[in-house]
Amino acid sequence: MPRANPIDKHDARRRALADSALRTLGEIGYAKSSLREIANNSEFSHGVVHYYFNDKLQLILYCVKRFKETCVTRYDGVVADSASPQDLLDGFTGKLRETIVEEAPMHRLWYDLRSQSMFEESLRESVGQIDRTLEDMVWQVVTRYAELCGTEPSLTPNTAYGTLDGLFQQALLSYLSGDEQALAVLDAQVHQVMPLMLAR
Repeated sequence: MPRANPIDKHDARRRALADSALRTLGEIGYAKSSLREIANNSEFSHGVVHYYFNDKLQLILYCVKRFKETCVTRYDGVVADSASPQDLLDGFTGKLRETIVEEAPMHRLWYDLRSQSMFEESLRESVGQIDRTLEDMVWQVVTRYAELCGTEPSLTPNTAYGTLDGLFQQALLSYLSGDEQALAVLDAQVHQVMPLMLAR
């Protein structure tokens, strides 16, 4: 049998550590976390965590990047399979609601990290890269919706992302605060806003 590449084994262990750490990070946030705290809430020792990640920042950025890499593919099926504007809107809002319910702590960590980047320069480049990836994802949805409507978007990718991300973040906050209508409100808002993004 072929021997495993040491680099592959190292990357696999880093991924396993990150997946374990994500649960803790999503619960306690950026400011309260430390490598020791993360290790205490996982199956890995502090020494093992520190061996694979130099510091908390490196680990958190790695975790968030892994999570967002999955996020940006979540809507590919909706974009590919929608046969009408309504199909796309229903599929898109369905996925937005689903990810809030199933992955709220991870999204909370992302917004926490993005806020921290205003104060910590070392975070800005990585946060900016993730933001651009999310912007591309949103733009893919918006341009496909415009295509299905037989027109073009009337705004820039950055504006489209800012608009929908703002709605999503507010819905997340309301949901975490116990608002039972948060997901329904998000659904209605996206259905209202998307047509306004199209050229007339």
